[in-house]
Amino acid sequence: MAVFVALGAFLMTLAGGWTAQRVTDRRHLVLGLAGGLMLGVVGLDLLPEALRAADHEIHGVPAALLLFVAGFLLAHLVERLLAARRAAHGAVEHTAVRHGAADHDAARHAAADHDAAEHRHRSPEVGLTAAAAMVGHSLMDGVAIGASFQVGGGMGTAVALAVIAHDFADGFNTFTLTRLYGNARRKALAMLFADAVAPVAGAAASAFLTIPEDVLGGYLGLFGGALLYLAAAEILPEAHHAHPARSTLLCTVAGVAFIWLVVGVSG
Repeated sequence: MAVFVALGAFLMTLAGGWTAQRVTDRRHLVLGLAGGLMLGVVGLDLLPEALRAADHEIHGVPAALLLFVAGFLLAHLVERLLAARRAAHGAVEHTAVRHGAADHDAARHAAADHDAAEHRHRSPEVGLTAAAAMVGHSLMDGVAIGASFQVGGGMGTAVALAVIAHDFADGFNTFTLTRLYGNARRKALAMLFADAVAPVAGAAASAFLTIPEDVLGGYLGLFGGALLYLAAAEILPEAHHAHPARSTLLCTVAGVAFIWLVVGVSG
């Protein structure tokens, strides 16, 4: 039964990714909505659940909050290291162009083009890593569905409805994140499909797998911190960079409101 219900999450995830693809001509609105959805998921869903599951304290601070901060810093560190590596690689390429160019102006224009391209493009690895984290989260959602059905049909139905409702946001964000960091559409679709399959796999695995609640809470805190970094430091600034319009801000608010509605309905 749990696997059958998880198929609803599979379809909802694909629907979210399909929506993200269809509105590429309104990229700033897509990013604004994605940022709002991510902010809502972190603040209204992941963090409260992490604090409930991992409620013990370390030196006066809840373990879930420590891991939340660690996730934020880890995402920042990985993004900075990859950006530095790409910048160093670009510097080597620029030196080769400068020495090989017969014309000084040609070298100068090539350097300017490279700097502009470096500003526009981010490390594709960051996008793939973020999408992989979304897949891992969806896998845990599937495990939650399976475990809840083991408790009882009513509990299983409530958890399944909550997962299915917010898997639209998961699919939307998985595709958007992968593409934002310069990955090919083929890779974005592959990550979207993996994210859609993950709840089904998690529900099937729940019959043989039991995850301690404090471990699950710690994972949710770590994942929430990384997701917040991507939303606050990457997605939302990019959304407002070229189109600082009120419509973009409204999309962000709408994303948060949607997650609030989902959390409220699912109880």
